[in-house]
Amino acid sequence: MTDSQAPATALRTNPVAAAPAGARTAADVVTPELIAQLTHGVIGSGRTSGHSPFTGEKLADLPESTPEDVETAFERARAAGRGWAAVPVRRRAAVLLRFHDLVLERQAEVLDLIQLETGKARLHAHEEVQAVAVAARHYGRAAVSYLRPRRHTGAVPVLTRATELRHPRGVVGQIVPWNYPFELSIGDALPALVAGNALVMKPDTESALTALWGRDLLIEAGLPAEVFQVVLGEGPVVGPEVVKRADYVSFTGSTRTGREVARSAADRLVGASLELGGKNPMLVLSDADVEKAAAGAVRACFSSAGQLCISIERLYVHDSVADAFVGRFAARTRALRLGTALAYGADMGSLAGERQLRTVVRHVEEAVAKGATIVAGGVARPDIGPYFHEPTILDGVEAPMAVCTEETFGPVVSVYRFSDEDEVIDLANSTPYGLNASVWTKDAGRGRAVAARLRCGTVNINEGYASAYGSVASPMGGMKESGLGRRHGSEGILKYTEAQTVAQQRILPMAPSFGMDDEKYAAFMSRSLRAMKALRLR
Repeated sequence: MTDSQAPATALRTNPVAAAPAGARTAADVVTPELIAQLTHGVIGSGRTSGHSPFTGEKLADLPESTPEDVETAFERARAAGRGWAAVPVRRRAAVLLRFHDLVLERQAEVLDLIQLETGKARLHAHEEVQAVAVAARHYGRAAVSYLRPRRHTGAVPVLTRATELRHPRGVVGQIVPWNYPFELSIGDALPALVAGNALVMKPDTESALTALWGRDLLIEAGLPAEVFQVVLGEGPVVGPEVVKRADYVSFTGSTRTGREVARSAADRLVGASLELGGKNPMLVLSDADVEKAAAGAVRACFSSAGQLCISIERLYVHDSVADAFVGRFAARTRALRLGTALAYGADMGSLAGERQLRTVVRHVEEAVAKGATIVAGGVARPDIGPYFHEPTILDGVEAPMAVCTEETFGPVVSVYRFSDEDEVIDLANSTPYGLNASVWTKDAGRGRAVAARLRCGTVNINEGYASAYGSVASPMGGMKESGLGRRHGSEGILKYTEAQTVAQQRILPMAPSFGMDDEKYAAFMSRSLRAMKALRLR
């Protein structure tokens, strides 16, 4: 145990949220009956286990899939998918709308599972419920419009009728990480399914129960069970088997693994969408409301203990407001309550496991050893649970400290002061990543101008991440090494389809006719092209 992990009471600042009387335990929630219900239909001859970060203890024994099991899952999905694709879009969308209502009615069940499998505070778990419900409502209402046949201007107006059709790709292979097991599994599955695809999902074993609960609820809402297959097992074993059989791949995870997925998909000439890593910046401009910015920074940096791809890890604060901002931010951070109860009350939960804790401790210890200062937090809290770490603010961070450039993916943020707006935009853009950013200012026009210069897929003005992510009619995804493709909006569903153009030629052929020779036909077409431009046809 390192010094940072030692339970040095004098260093602790964050209080512990007390569990309410009669609070549920893992044994109350994850019963043998629930495991049997959720794993019904999961193909796997071996056994694997999931664990709870709150205690480190085993949560459930689960089926483990072999490569042969993955092949069987794809065969079943492909057979069932043909019937599902033939179901009218409105009927497929109705499943999502029924699912929306069921999620909200039975949210307590999935909130317990999310907390037990990820270690989140309950309010942060509820963000997943919100995101899935919003996606179900959006695609349940908008899928018919997104997928309808579209008329386009033909090669020759009036004479050519061109229609764009959208066909499902077939079987989508989905690989899901552990950090948002409901939103990144079911939230991404919804547009794929309503587009008429079947699905083979490989969730992370440590958070598989949440994904399986979502699948079970979709079946209750009317989805044919065979259309949605789940395979479980070690990522390096099962993941490549999913990628090499899928007609399209949806992946969320690390940039390193994302490159491997992209290469494998490209080798087979199938499409892929990848949401990868981030080192997201927040810019507090000179005219920002310091109190609101400090409150927003707490949410932006420490939601889900910082284990959120779009959370903030770099804080750039203008010199004129830096002292006031850091003081308020530090006070709010020290007051955050840590806890393990399956109830509202804690402000932050646990890291997901030993690997995440090691990274956080390494980044903090190395930064301090090289001259950085701990403004708040800085220590692990094994008195609460094996993987708890206090939300931590570092000042004086600079290259080559690892925390300066590497993704921490934990409750650690570094503060940097700036005086020049052009310079800070360059600094914000200086990493290989480009996923999310946040800008704080009282001048909306100024905020939008700065946002447009940031090289990332989403930018939030006077919010950390939720406003852009929650705007599901708009695309969300990364630039540079933060990924390919987008979720949400039209791009989030059309990526799961193949476009087909059907063009019908009427009256005249696209060739010399009515006695025209080649030269006269070429002259006729040249006049027609000039006329179409003059008529402003597209």
